[in-house]
Amino acid sequence: MKTSYQRMLTAAAMVLLASSTPLLASETDERIESSFKGSYAFKTFLQDDAVKVASKEGVVTLSGTVNEESERGLAQETAANLPGVKSVDNRLELKAGYPLEKSNEWLAIDIKTALLFHRNVSMPDTQVYVEEGIVTLRGEAANEAQKELTAEYADIDGVREVKNEMTVAETPKTTDQTAQEKIDDASITAQVKMALLTHRATRALKIKVETKDGVVTLNGKTTNAAEKDLATKLVSDIHGVNSVVNNMTQG
Repeated sequence: MKTSYQRMLTAAAMVLLASSTPLLASETDERIESSFKGSYAFKTFLQDDAVKVASKEGVVTLSGTVNEESERGLAQETAANLPGVKSVDNRLELKAGYPLEKSNEWLAIDIKTALLFHRNVSMPDTQVYVEEGIVTLRGEAANEAQKELTAEYADIDGVREVKNEMTVAETPKTTDQTAQEKIDDASITAQVKMALLTHRATRALKIKVETKDGVVTLNGKTTNAAEKDLATKLVSDIHGVNSVVNNMTQG
């Protein structure tokens, strides 16, 4: 009798566990979808596009259209770094009329997007012109440091040369970093990966990026110390990054 009772309890527990599993999966999927739509990356770069997200048992499907190629990558990386996500099926398509890859217009769009990732440059005050891979920057920088950073961040893959014709404000201004917006780790990781992937000097490096509470950790290999220093510099200026731990080794 005791053995039969134990068997009944075991069977009941198994039924309860089986019935609760779909509920837990559903709650996880709802949380993933909500987190993606509430992320900084979505609200800042993707909200105006026709981007749809659906999660089933941790497998995320992205569908719809985006304005720029870089936005496809940003959406992919943001979703992939959300807790509970197992894989991402990226079905996002570019809207009709998107310029050909590496064309002047294509490069100008990607440069503007790259500048948006960084907090110490001002995209609204920067004009970007591209002719045969040669980039000309115009506009007004708040100070000399901002002018130099804008040129450095504009040196993305496909750019042959950057001509910096920006002027510096007569009364140098400092960028206000006292009240930074709290940005989710998934969006920080996505921005960091896209910034490293698009920059001409770091795109070929295989860098593993992890973010926890705004602290970004980089792992991988570099060919020289200059590449490692540049990676740290690029990442430190990304929106939401509090600090960078660069564990990359040379070799």
